Amino acid sequence: MNDSPMSLEQAILEIVHALPPDKQREVFDYAPNLRTESTKKPPFRSIEGLWAHLGISLSGEEIDDNQREMWRNFPREDI
Repeated sequence: MNDSPMSLEQAILEIVHALPPDKQREVFDYAPNLRTESTKKPPFRSIEGLWAHLGISLSGEEIDDNQREMWRNFPREDI
């Protein structure tokens, strides 16, 4: 018997060979999905359109005004 370590491919083949035929068919049917899953990249989603479906439109001036108001009492002295 060969004392060399078993390759991953050999280990997978042994596992598949030990399965009943219906389970071997499941492995066969599922294997192509593994290839496509590994090559798919999640789509890039721009943050510019994150709220587009809500109809929110903020100008730079509105954002600046809100930031000034939020930071107006910072740091608070009563804490």
